[in-house]
Amino acid sequence: MKVLVINCGSSSLKYRLIETDNKSVICKGLCERIGIGGGHFKYEITGSDKGYEKDIEFPDHNVAVDALIKAITDPDTGVVADVSEIGAVGHRIVHGGDKFTEATLITPDVMDIIEECSDLAPLHNPANIQGIRSCLKVMPDTAMVGVFDTAFHQTLPEKAYLYGIPYECYEKYGIRKYGFHGMSHEYVSKETAAIMGKDIKDVKSIICHLGNGASITAVDGGKSVDTSMGYTPLDGIIMGTRCGSLDPEIVHALVEKTGKSLDDVMHILNFESGVYGLSGYMSSDMRDIRDAYREGNEAAIRAYDTYIYVIVKYIGSYMAVLGGADAITFTAGIGENSSSLRKHVCDRLKGLGVEIDDEANENGKGARLISREDSKVKVYTIPTDEEMSIALSTVEVLKKQGKA
Repeated sequence: MKVLVINCGSSSLKYRLIETDNKSVICKGLCERIGIGGGHFKYEITGSDKGYEKDIEFPDHNVAVDALIKAITDPDTGVVADVSEIGAVGHRIVHGGDKFTEATLITPDVMDIIEECSDLAPLHNPANIQGIRSCLKVMPDTAMVGVFDTAFHQTLPEKAYLYGIPYECYEKYGIRKYGFHGMSHEYVSKETAAIMGKDIKDVKSIICHLGNGASITAVDGGKSVDTSMGYTPLDGIIMGTRCGSLDPEIVHALVEKTGKSLDDVMHILNFESGVYGLSGYMSSDMRDIRDAYREGNEAAIRAYDTYIYVIVKYIGSYMAVLGGADAITFTAGIGENSSSLRKHVCDRLKGLGVEIDDEANENGKGARLISREDSKVKVYTIPTDEEMSIALSTVEVLKKQGKA
């Protein structure tokens, strides 16, 4: 089945057309600067030079969806003759609250719930909703499926998702840990079990999704049992510009001591903190921090060492939660590409049975084992593929509905 994967941001739309029968990408692209002027359109066809880029004004997501549909059905450069060849559209939805434990066929009632969750993801859910509506306009007869970033973490036990605040705050306002990057953690945990040659039900793994946004998840038998991000993606480990976990009284202190508003302080914690803030605003890109670290830059050393320390602390705590781990897997931009970071983390975990293979860690590409044969805990690096996860989840939904 051909599945069109749509990932809408507030001013962007990523898309990918996937043939799920053989897990191949037919085409992919991006609509940039939606609603803010200076729009740009990218269209790539696998194994072909007929792809192109051009400037297109996108006043809204409707125009962006129209542009991508025209591209993939164009008589000269298209990859399908008609949208009827597309079996379904899989939409990435950032926040499903505690209402969705798995991907779901989108109905009017489901749309209402997604809208209700917009307060929990004000930058994402409204754009996700707009993407769904835009696709329905041009493909009214095509099944739409919502795949939720938070769904994978709905298996967290109560003791893991509750905060130490009055229980009525959860009952009345839904304040609890939700977790994010669920599609990535689910996909990579499955791939980890596959590369180990084991049934996922028999594997305890710790998945480290390390990018500009980052989270770590403890997975037991294919189920998320704890994760670093919380009520919002601000919680957890230090990230590119996000502070990660901190004493909530710090927010009050910053408001009082700086004279800034609460909104201003929250902006600092989201966009001016993390390794960016720790490095003295040097960079939020770990590659820049790493290079400066190697040159002995004190600010970079401070940021890098703190970042590594927090990752190690979360992995260690999740080993305790799991009662021991079979595997640690690094994924996403930093996790997949920074061999030095993986080594610095793993060297600090030797006391927990982790022995990295320096040659395997430094060399090779793609999914692979990077720990020594005698390592009690196996270590892998596996590229994540959230779009493929969305496509496959979409097909599973349709199969359950008898539509595939």
